[in-house]
Amino acid sequence: MAEKLKILILDDEVIVGKRLAPTLQKHGCDVEVFSNPVDVIKRVNEKDFDIVVTDLRMKEMDGLEVLRQVKAKNERTKIIIITGYAMMEIARKAMDLGAFDFIAKPFKPNDLKLILNKAAAALGIDIDLTSAVSPEE
Repeated sequence: MAEKLKILILDDEVIVGKRLAPTLQKHGCDVEVFSNPVDVIKRVNEKDFDIVVTDLRMKEMDGLEVLRQVKAKNERTKIIIITGYAMMEIARKAMDLGAFDFIAKPFKPNDLKLILNKAAAALGIDIDLTSAVSPEE
């Protein structure tokens, strides 16, 4: 059996994780959802994730700091930044810090799944998160 893709989703808007997690889990992904970046830093020190999807603007810590700390723990982790504040300067800074990609809110779940597919492929994991999943799976 193939290794499960381990994905962590961090967004202070709880609905983002609640919408994405069930679909990703149906595709066999191991998904953990957080709304507090401080909790995420504790968690990434306990477990390695293949992909971290993080919001940019949060009260306790911004997504760039999350990116720095996750990359310091595991350089292999692919980090996708999501934000309602899509500015080229921030996108460039995130990419300079090692982000894999950047997506602006509002986004369609399928748009993020396409980026997750690319991140998984970059890790050598072949998965298609945009394909339909039958209820039996």
